[in-house]
Amino acid sequence: MAQLHVVNQPEHRSGALLDHLARRMRLRAEAVLAPLGLRPRHLVALTVLRDRGGSSQQALAATLEMDGTNIVGLLNELEAERLIERRRSPEDRRRHVVELTDAGAQQLAQVECALAAVENEVLGALDGGQREMLYSLLQQAATGTAVSCTAAIKE
Repeated sequence: MAQLHVVNQPEHRSGALLDHLARRMRLRAEAVLAPLGLRPRHLVALTVLRDRGGSSQQALAATLEMDGTNIVGLLNELEAERLIERRRSPEDRRRHVVELTDAGAQQLAQVECALAAVENEVLGALDGGQREMLYSLLQQAATGTAVSCTAAIKE
């Protein structure tokens, strides 16, 4: 009879729980964005433009991991709402520079406040320190940074 070798694994698996929380967050976020005519992909693009400043369409497509056709469609939607502005690059007339408009920055600020309320609802069972720890651990997992839990707790 073959002997079963058990690998030492953590007691709990987080994948399903993370998926459940992400789904709750996503559904509530979409409910906040929909009345404004925005979708999550719009929010990501606006956030990238705010945080990085103007960008070429190609660079933005690479950052958002979108192909050229999809980025043009996304930018057309945002431009129709006057949230972004595209203009020819002065250095290379074949390229477009995309920038967040003042209206886009204001809309983004309003959406972020509403999404903070969504996050407070979904993570309401956690206190401030626990939320900071969760954020830190998720950031480590997302970036692949290997730091022990003991070290993270001491910080």
